[in-house]
Order: sequence, then C-alpha cells, then structure tokens
Amino acid sequence: MGAGGAEAVVAGMVRSGSDFGWESGVASGGGHRAEALRAQGFSTFDVPVARRRAVGVLRAVSAARSAIRAFSPDVIVAHNVSASLVARLAARGKPVVTVFHGVAEADLSGAARVLRRTSRAVVAVSSASADRLRVGGLAVEVIPNAVFAEPPRVPRAAVRGVLGIGADVPVALCPARLEPQKRHDVLLEAWTRVAGAVLLLAGDGSLRSDLEHRAAELEVADRVRFLGTRCDVPDLLEAADVTVLTSDWEGMPIAVLESLAAGRPVVASDVDGVREALAGGGGVLVPRRSPEATATALASFLFDARACAAAGSAGQAAVERDHDPHTFMKSYDELLRTFVGERR
Repeated sequence: MGAGGAEAVVAGMVRSGSDFGWESGVASGGGHRAEALRAQGFSTFDVPVARRRAVGVLRAVSAARSAIRAFSPDVIVAHNVSASLVARLAARGKPVVTVFHGVAEADLSGAARVLRRTSRAVVAVSSASADRLRVGGLAVEVIPNAVFAEPPRVPRAAVRGVLGIGADVPVALCPARLEPQKRHDVLLEAWTRVAGAVLLLAGDGSLRSDLEHRAAELEVADRVRFLGTRCDVPDLLEAADVTVLTSDWEGMPIAVLESLAAGRPVVASDVDGVREALAGGGGVLVPRRSPEATATALASFLFDARACAAAGSAGQAAVERDHDPHTFMKSYDELLRTFVGERR
C-alpha cells in the first residue's frame, strides 16, 4: 500500500466506500497509504506480500486468516492474482472478488487458471484485459478504473523551486516504478533527442542503479532527476508540463488517469490499457520501444504551449466523462452486494 496505481485505487475505494455504507478493512504489506488509512480510522492488517515462493504464500495465508477472523467481512476483494490465491486459501468460505489490474502477456494463461479456481467474480480494469482473460474461458466483468484525484498542495513555482528547475524550463514527468515492465531504457534513449528540457523520474525499483548508469552513458544525467518513491505526485504533476509512460504493457494505469485529471497531456506506449485511457483524447500514443517516436511526441507538447493546453483540456473532459469515481463505486457496490445478499 505504498506508491502505485492499484494501491491508489484501493485507498480511493476504502475512503469512498463509506458513502455507500461500506465498512472496509485493508490487509496489505503496509506502506504510506495504509498508514494514512489507519490514521483516518480505517482498520488495517499486516499481511506479508506472498511473492512466488510457497513459504511466502503460507505466511501470507496465515496472516490473512487472522485478519479475516478479526474483521469478519461479508466479501473479500483481492487486487491481482497472488492476492486472489492468498484470499481463497484464507477465506473461510467467504466469497472472493478479484480485481485484475493486469499481468505480462506471458503470464495471462496462468493468471486465468488461478482466477478460475479462486474467485467468485473477476473484474478487469479495462476491456482489453477482460478480452485476454476471456480467451481462457473465464467470465469477466469490466469496471474501468477511476481516478480519485487529489489537488496539489504546493504551487507550481514552489515545487519547481525545491527541485531547482526554472519557471520557463519544459518538464516531463514519468511516474513509474523502475522495473523492466516500464521500459525506462526506451525513455532515456528518447531523451537524448529532446534538448533543453528536464525529465523527472518519480519511482524506485530494482533497475535504479542500472538506469542511473545508463543516463550517464547517454550524457543526459544532468537533465534527468531520479526522485525515488514519492508521496506527492499531485505536486509533481503541478510542476510538470507533460507525462510520459513507455511501458511494455499496462492494465489501466492510474498514472495516466491522474495526469489527465490534472490537465497534463500524456505521451505513452500504444498498449491495451493506455489505448483505452487515451481514447477520448488527452495525449499521443507511440509504438512500443520506439525512442524516436517518443521523442517526437514529447517535443510536440514540451515546446508548443497551445498544443499542450488543448490536449490537457481534452484529457480532463475525458476523465470526467469516462472515469468518474461515483460511477465506478456504484458499479462495485452493486456487484459486491449480490454476494452479501447471497450469504445472508
């Protein structure tokens, strides 16, 4: 429950669920979002992340059973496949609903097999993800992710001042974990073709050292800021002019929706969930693993204020229309209550 899109969705669902009569608890490996929920009076339980080792799964199941015994939920909502497995083994007969945020294409068939055995219902965050799971014969409902937008806490000039960036310098923001899926290597290659701008990398991960070394090799280190894990993405969006995501695959990335909601145009790989998120406007899709196309699209926004503003306005309108939190919560409320009524 730290930085990340699925984590933001969970926190938003828990907070907004009160408006629908939910009493929610969160079982997770901890993190700043869990701490914030605890401070706001929501029940939180420590469950270690299962990973892909049997001993890790057993530990997670044991902790999840304790959480379920203490909280006594009507329905368990598991986010992603490993959580679904742990929830089923710990469920004590309670229905498990899984929210599928996405996996790499090579893992899809395995994910479908697990979900078929663990979940009473599966919800995909995008139509493309649902279609891929259905190929495996799985029944899937689609509820597109919503963005529970938070306003910036610090003015644009102040954020830039802290980062040491001048008021007139074009800024691109990539809010993504430094992991293979996100393909920061492609982004760094693209950045060699974008002069006179600063790139902010908000996120941490196993590739940080390699990517810092690569930035130095490409002679762009002076124009790339590795910010690490951040809890102030709304402030960073306020400081930025455009958001960029060069992933190999995505479900329905919250980073893109948050950027659109903030009025920031998006340059992103043409992959399933991103394609749906940008269907209503607000950015440019580029071919996967294409530094040249990425650089061209970034420059079209970074150095053209009119194009940047037009795309930003289109993105805000699309998010308000297609990713409204109330509509999102109403869909989940209707789904979960079918299982509550069934049990009673």
